[in-house]
Amino acid sequence: MVQASVTKRYRFCAAHRLHTDHFSPEENWAAFGKCNNPNGHGHNYVVLVTVSSAVSAAIGGSVNLDRLDRIVDEQVVARFDHHDLNLDPEFANCTTTGENLVLLIWDLLVKHLPAGQLEKVGLIETRDNYFEYAGPASETSVLREGRHG
Repeated sequence: MVQASVTKRYRFCAAHRLHTDHFSPEENWAAFGKCNNPNGHGHNYVVLVTVSSAVSAAIGGSVNLDRLDRIVDEQVVARFDHHDLNLDPEFANCTTTGENLVLLIWDLLVKHLPAGQLEKVGLIETRDNYFEYAGPASETSVLREGRHG
């Protein structure tokens, strides 16, 4: 058997404000610019989830794509779609940057998939901003362990 990968695309729309209480208003503006707007702003996010699969010539891949869709819909899309990311409890102590969001999405998915199956998570925030995380499959609680900047 050989290993192959499959990537599925998912979408959600969410609002956020890039802001930290550790900065003064001037420092927040310098760090985040227009994304520090007190009223927030929104994005049409695209999430790319790549999972690995053992491939047999006789039966094809071993990834259950319907199950993957269910997991992503339950853990990511339902949680974030048409919500303010700043109100999510996981962002209570960190900024809602694309880097932190992609780490959180990894954390939400890795514990629901077979060990070693999740290869990477990509997050398209804007036409020009793409974030990606490809941590070890056994790693969970990425944000809670303090690796979120």
